[in-house]
Amino acid sequence: MAGIDNLSNPPQAESLIQNGLKSRILLPTDAAYAARIDSYWCNSAKLQPSCMVQPRSASEVSRAIVALAKASQPFAIRAGGHTNWAGSNNITDGVTVDLGLLNSTKYDDTNQTAHLEPGGKWKDVYAELEKHGRTVSGGREAEVGVGGFLLGGGNTFYASRYGWACDNVIAYEVVLADGSIVTAEAKGENADLFRVLKGGGNNFGIVTRFTMQTIPSGPIWGGLALHQLDVVPDGVKAVVDFTTNNASDPDSSMQFVVGHQPRFGGSVGITIAANMAAIEKPLLLQGSLALPEIMNNYKTATLQEVLTYSSLPPNYYNIWYTLTIKNDASILLKAAELHNEMAKELQAGIPDQDFTSHVSFQPLPRLFVQQSHATNSIGNVLGLEQNTGDVILIQASASVRTAVLEAWARPKVRALVDEVRAFARNIEGGVMPWVYLNYAHSSQEVLQSYGPENVRRIREAASKYDPEGVFQRLCPGGFKISAL
Repeated sequence: MAGIDNLSNPPQAESLIQNGLKSRILLPTDAAYAARIDSYWCNSAKLQPSCMVQPRSASEVSRAIVALAKASQPFAIRAGGHTNWAGSNNITDGVTVDLGLLNSTKYDDTNQTAHLEPGGKWKDVYAELEKHGRTVSGGREAEVGVGGFLLGGGNTFYASRYGWACDNVIAYEVVLADGSIVTAEAKGENADLFRVLKGGGNNFGIVTRFTMQTIPSGPIWGGLALHQLDVVPDGVKAVVDFTTNNASDPDSSMQFVVGHQPRFGGSVGITIAANMAAIEKPLLLQGSLALPEIMNNYKTATLQEVLTYSSLPPNYYNIWYTLTIKNDASILLKAAELHNEMAKELQAGIPDQDFTSHVSFQPLPRLFVQQSHATNSIGNVLGLEQNTGDVILIQASASVRTAVLEAWARPKVRALVDEVRAFARNIEGGVMPWVYLNYAHSSQEVLQSYGPENVRRIREAASKYDPEGVFQRLCPGGFKISAL
């Protein structure tokens, strides 16, 4: 930590120092500051705050928020630091509240629950819980952080068994804008806060501990397969059929990706599949497993091993957009076609070919909503009940090496999603209103997509728990209810 005299303190740090947090502050001149900036997964997020504060407890988070609010000091909140868009978890010239030291996972065998701090990463969560023969319905990628993933809803390998990750959270410890530390559970005076934290992002406070119900761990079967692009029509049929029939095998999951991935030799189709009961080559996945392959690495393994298969490389500028559409092969084929056209544009405009791009097709069967309700009777605020049938979540992405290339490529990714949406509108029920917070670009209308009743819930809770609007006025990152 910085050993700084008063002459070197930026004005943004003064309120924190006055509130007893001097030893928790990192300045741009500190080596640890540079290391924390570099640890952001996406280059787009590597902004330069005037300082960082690294609390080590909920009480220190409380002191930090009280100080920042009193000084009307803009701030950002970082948990795992995996959200890709600039300003989501970092800030230029303000204060970044870095929760990276709040990263523990503790198992309570008296009630088979796990206490997760927001700065932990899922690879470490699973490794710790595995010691006890338990796991949780968490992230599908090793480096993703706990906090942002759960507050955005969280799609998980176990969604067809237990619903969204947020539905498996049974208690939240939350630091509110006035510094009070409260617990939000399904019953009690904070039950409204408990619900809106399931998809409502950072509109209400800073969650310093998530308590999740655990489930038995064990080996799983899974991996990925690479395909030539000529299998795309059959790959699309496989994902559509899987989505329709997921209820017949809730232990299996899959997604089909059309991408340009230099590490895989260029333009490819990719199947990512798993069976959480360790059933090798389950019947429901036969359509995907029958696709001609360049290679596959399917095997029985630990969850931690399978996490690495869908990881995207760090230190790129990443552009993400998302869309939810009807489970209809023609829409997916159109998205694949548009992606391949975009990939050719990127190849032509990036001479060293150092980029990746993809569209992923992820099943969201109606089963997920049913299992969410079975796991969490209180409900969340995602609004997926609006989707009366099976749908597909599309993530469109491009990753490039420079900010100039990011600005050049961004409208191409956006145009892809816009054209898929326009195509899908010509099909009855082709476009679903829902936008997944964890995949969304900052310009997309996430909270609006949850539906008017959930917007009302979020707005009322934000007003109740943060009546001065600290998280609306001073914390610009995230999707804010005040912007609606």
